[in-house]
Amino acid sequence: MQEVERRLGVTLLDRTKRPLELTQAGRMYGDFCRDVLRRAAEFSMTLESLKGEVEGLVRVASIYSAGLSEMSRLGAQFAAEYPTAQLHVEYMRPEKIYDAVREDAADLGLVSYPESSREIAVIPWREEEMYVAVRPDHEFAARAEIYPADLNGHAFIGFDEDLRIRREVDRFLRAEGVEVDFAMHFDNIQTIKEAVALGQGISILPARTMQAEIEQGRLAAVRLNAPGLVRPVGIVHRRKKKFNRATEALLGMLTASVEG
Repeated sequence: MQEVERRLGVTLLDRTKRPLELTQAGRMYGDFCRDVLRRAAEFSMTLESLKGEVEGLVRVASIYSAGLSEMSRLGAQFAAEYPTAQLHVEYMRPEKIYDAVREDAADLGLVSYPESSREIAVIPWREEEMYVAVRPDHEFAARAEIYPADLNGHAFIGFDEDLRIRREVDRFLRAEGVEVDFAMHFDNIQTIKEAVALGQGISILPARTMQAEIEQGRLAAVRLNAPGLVRPVGIVHRRKKKFNRATEALLGMLTASVEG
């Protein structure tokens, strides 16, 4: 950094502050560097469009439930169909996904309850019906469906209070006049499924996220007679971002996985 400052003849970092801060010249230089990197990426994409092969790197940031249930299967299909392209998937909390997309650390983000903004665009992907998750030996497991009132008084395993899915489930329970006993809460579906399988309580989860545990005989999913209780999942990306061919190919696969 000192060598860059020497060549430019300006100070880029204010070293009198902790943590270090950019000077006005430093902010200008940072904007310049980002613009150079963006234009270089766009140039590479333009060159790619002149080629017949789908190649390049597509970076996906995903919530655990959507990524683990989909990306392992799609990843194998993607590698088989586009051997010269690369797919990198990273799992993180929803707020981190928006940051990664906004800062161009990820090309696409898979999130539940997607929200658009001045910087973020949303591609609707699918709506996942919510079921009651129980152990196979639970009294609900033998029933075809249950009503919201049946949940009253049961030990319940929920999501952390700062997550959107927790607020939506809480809103549903209040609207139905249901009071459950919150036994514990976690920040991801995988941990909630494990707690239900261990008999710590019941939960309300997207049905498709329980498929593996149902096949293993560790969970049962019971339809909840409550039309409209779904978890929307969407694909987010930075507005006006120019996708490379690999990203366009993956988007096509994601869309086809829903249509199929």
